[in-house]
Amino acid sequence: MKVAIITIGYFVFPIIIIMLFSKYKWAKAAGTVILAYAVGIIPALFGLTHFAEGTTGLTIQKNIMSIAVPLAIPLMLFNCNFKLWAKSLPKTAAALGGGIAAVLVAVISGFFIFRALGVPDTAKVSAMMTGIYTGGTMNFNALGAALHVEPTTMATVLAFEMVVTFPLIMFIVGGGYKFFRKILPYKDETAIGENEDAQGLEHGIEQYGDLLRWRIFFKSLIGLGISILFLGVGAGLSILITGKINELVVILTITTLSIIASFSKFIREIPKTFELGMFFILVFSVVVASQFDLSSLDSGSLATGGFVLFIILISTILHIIFCRIFKVSGDLFCVSLTALLCSPPFVPPVVGAMGNKKVLISGIVVGLIGYAIGTYLGVALAYILGGVA
Repeated sequence: MKVAIITIGYFVFPIIIIMLFSKYKWAKAAGTVILAYAVGIIPALFGLTHFAEGTTGLTIQKNIMSIAVPLAIPLMLFNCNFKLWAKSLPKTAAALGGGIAAVLVAVISGFFIFRALGVPDTAKVSAMMTGIYTGGTMNFNALGAALHVEPTTMATVLAFEMVVTFPLIMFIVGGGYKFFRKILPYKDETAIGENEDAQGLEHGIEQYGDLLRWRIFFKSLIGLGISILFLGVGAGLSILITGKINELVVILTITTLSIIASFSKFIREIPKTFELGMFFILVFSVVVASQFDLSSLDSGSLATGGFVLFIILISTILHIIFCRIFKVSGDLFCVSLTALLCSPPFVPPVVGAMGNKKVLISGIVVGLIGYAIGTYLGVALAYILGGVA
């Protein structure tokens, strides 16, 4: 009975979170992913959602985790117009390239510094940190699943990541963007952002209102069907190559197929696939957080927190230096930093605070490219650093 109730809760609470997010400002300010992890962590702190190895409860948790992310990835990438890459000006490319280079330098240097300080699975954690700082929780979750990272480690890393990242974002939204405008006092030359592609985005990417309408919901199920098809292809290819289901092969396959599919106008215009994909991310987030074990926090966990803080500080400083070199404006830096550290859904609130819609699409594009390449970078780094370790 307990297992059944918890399993139902994994799917019901994300729906409640979406409804709250669509209706209340405080929920929008908190963000759906934060609310999902909060919902999962609260019962976990009391041990209500902990199951022993080999039990039905743990098996259900693992099965949900293994399916949710592969279904979410295509849905979130389908309606991404990657043709916007070609429309971005050199300044946007410089902000993107500088941000990714800064993250890679910070992660790789942090790996060599912190691997001797007790950070568990340092190579895998480095890979996940690369993923989350080049596209957000989608890449983080995908890499965690692909690399078979322990749920407790994932929850610990994400908990520290939230503690470190959100004060930075709140600083930007609360007026800190003026500070970056002084450090990067360059003219904003972004030419895209007031065209037709920007319509509707100024109010946020996660617009769940229409998804809750049956007609739109059923249309979005077409995207879900294609996502399931891609999952089947990935699973089949995995069996063909490795003789078994290999999450790494599956995720890389569906990511590649999804990017290709996004160039189809029919698939790209299926309504609300991003939001439906976010639902599965929320399900995954609740499940992962529900496995968080407070008793597992030890000196290694504190070292993990130091690793996260190190990456944030070093990558931000290096990103500013790169933007100074290429004369990227302060506003473009802010949206690029936000998109890379927190994912595209966090860009519109920052744009709204700055009052500069011209950098909206540039920030979205940076985040989408991060979505597209973050998994590949993370996987490559996991194998490279794993070989070094």
